[in-house]
Amino acid sequence: MIEDTTSAYLAGLESRLAADGCAPRQDNWGGAPVLVGRRADFRLRWMATRLHLFTIAAAVPYVTVETIATFTTQSLRYAKTNKGGLPVGLQTGVAVFPVLVSERVDPAALAWAREQQRNEFACFARPAVVDSAKGEVGFFRGKPLIGRAYAAHLIKKGDAYLGQQG
Repeated sequence: MIEDTTSAYLAGLESRLAADGCAPRQDNWGGAPVLVGRRADFRLRWMATRLHLFTIAAAVPYVTVETIATFTTQSLRYAKTNKGGLPVGLQTGVAVFPVLVSERVDPAALAWAREQQRNEFACFARPAVVDSAKGEVGFFRGKPLIGRAYAAHLIKKGDAYLGQQG
C-alpha cells in the first residue's frame, strides 16, 4: 500500500502537471500504476527545435540507485517511442523527468539523481528521487555541455513540477 505522503505528493504532482498543460494520465507499466504527463515546446533559441518533455512518476516501496537507474532507462525508451512527430534529432528532442517517490529512500539514490543529466542522442533525462516522508526532492539542476540550450527550461519545469531541492 502506498503511504499517505507518497499519495499526496503524486496527487500534487498530477495537479501541477495539469496546470501547466501536460495532460497527465495514469498508465500501467507491468501491473504498476505510473503517472505520465507531457508537453511540447518550440523555441528559436533552441536552434528552432521542438522539445517534448515527459514527466513519468511512480511510487515504489524503496528507492535505490538501481531502481532509479532502471526507471530512467525505461522512461527514456517510453518517451522516444511515444513522442510522435519527426524522428528524434531532426529538429526535435526529448527530455524526461523520471520520478520515483517513496517514504524510504537510500541517500545514495538522492545523490545519484542530483549529480548529472543522463544523455542519449537528442534525449535527456533528469531523474528525480522524492523522499515524501522528509519532503526532500533530488534532481539535477545544472547546465551540462550537452543539452545546455535546454537547461534553464528544464530547471524551471523541474522546480515547478517537482518542488525545490531540499
